[in-house]
Amino acid sequence: MFDTVRKHQKLLQLVLMLFIVPSFVMFGISSYSGFMDKETDLVKINGKPITTQEVDNAAKRQAERVGGNMQIAQSLQFRQAILNELLQQRILGFAVINLRLQVGKEALIKSLQGIPQIRALYRQDGSFDDARFKQLLASNGLNEEQFYASQAFDLKIGQLVNSVARTELATPKLSEIVSTLYETERQVQSLAFDAKDYLNKVNPSQDELQAFYNANAKLFEIPEYVDVEYIVLKADPKEDAKVFSDKADQFANITYDQSDSLKPAADKLRLSIQSQKGLTRGGVAGVAKDHPLSNPKVMQSLFSDEAIKNKRNTEAVQTAPGVFVSARVITFHPAQIMPYKDVAAEVKRQVSQRAAEKLAVAAAAERYNVLEKDPKSSAGFGNPIWVSRNKPANLIGPALDDVMSINPDKFPAVVSINNPGVGATLYRVDQVRQPTGVDDKIHKAQAQQIQALGAQSEFASFMAYWRDAASVKVINPLKPLNSGSGS
Repeated sequence: MFDTVRKHQKLLQLVLMLFIVPSFVMFGISSYSGFMDKETDLVKINGKPITTQEVDNAAKRQAERVGGNMQIAQSLQFRQAILNELLQQRILGFAVINLRLQVGKEALIKSLQGIPQIRALYRQDGSFDDARFKQLLASNGLNEEQFYASQAFDLKIGQLVNSVARTELATPKLSEIVSTLYETERQVQSLAFDAKDYLNKVNPSQDELQAFYNANAKLFEIPEYVDVEYIVLKADPKEDAKVFSDKADQFANITYDQSDSLKPAADKLRLSIQSQKGLTRGGVAGVAKDHPLSNPKVMQSLFSDEAIKNKRNTEAVQTAPGVFVSARVITFHPAQIMPYKDVAAEVKRQVSQRAAEKLAVAAAAERYNVLEKDPKSSAGFGNPIWVSRNKPANLIGPALDDVMSINPDKFPAVVSINNPGVGATLYRVDQVRQPTGVDDKIHKAQAQQIQALGAQSEFASFMAYWRDAASVKVINPLKPLNSGSGS
């Protein structure tokens, strides 16, 4: 939520570059409903709707801004994100109007001077090119009155967001208390009961092995995989941005319109068709993270019904700045269970491991019961170490939580932690201390984290309040474009 607001602030400052509907249209500074009365209402804020057409137009403009791929603008996930952004902006706009916030002339001028396009209109002698300014506004469909009104409105939203974000701690002592809790050290000894130490005590029968295989056949399944072809469009560093944008449009449109083959797009744009066999949902093993088939969206598309059952090209996906990928499934290999004879050794390993783990956990429980009666005994435990939440050593998760939550009045004390797949470990705690030489940088970082959490919580409460005040109502869910949702 908080990250979204920061992005929102940045967008507000760059009004002339927005491809989403300008704020004065969103919030009613000028009329926007006249030509949208017949569109499907999705959400209403104070009785005023956000329509399917608004979302689709905003999605289209935003997609153009990041490379001109219209398939991105048509995806339900992207359009839903746009709807969420529009909804948040409308709620903030409603709050601004109801709070009757004001913006001074100096603040408005300073804001305008911070827009690169506005700064570029100043001549070398310091004078302002008013003619070019009006042309710039006109090219964005604005007149001066609308532009100044929208800028003032955006500044009011910025004031509101910043005031909510500057949340103070409920008490100045809170960060000090939290830091103290994180710095407090406890002396710990450990005693591990590992399954590997009990393997020589187990010998499963053939019937046990076969029964385990029958009950856990999924463990011995070869996952589904596909053999695929794919093409990659990469921007040439020396290439004009507009030229590449046109190529990206062609890439997306051809792979979509002629979805039964990658060849038309490859021929048109002079791209090589590459292939990859044995591709699972986990991706390609042993390749770099920037490999085209390592992209989660590409992988998700390749295992969709459209790609597997209908053998269609995937949508063009931007995997990195200036890189677009489309792929198609050539052969689909369904998942299959391996025969017992092929996995007999692995079945025995798993059954033996589980049996040994049970023995290890039982031994740990038996020793724990003894130590509860005599916690002062440290026989068998390793050398003591000092741990804290800031410096947990090898203690993680439940082990650290349990060790740090023991009441010092009960020292020495022992806790038992099960380690699934490994066994169990006993931890003996007998001393507590506050360290010397506290790191001020850590203190400051923790205080900032607490402050940020407080601000996020405050903003969430703020948005919830104004959502209710604006009578936000969901009218219809946003539907995929191909479902006849009125787009």
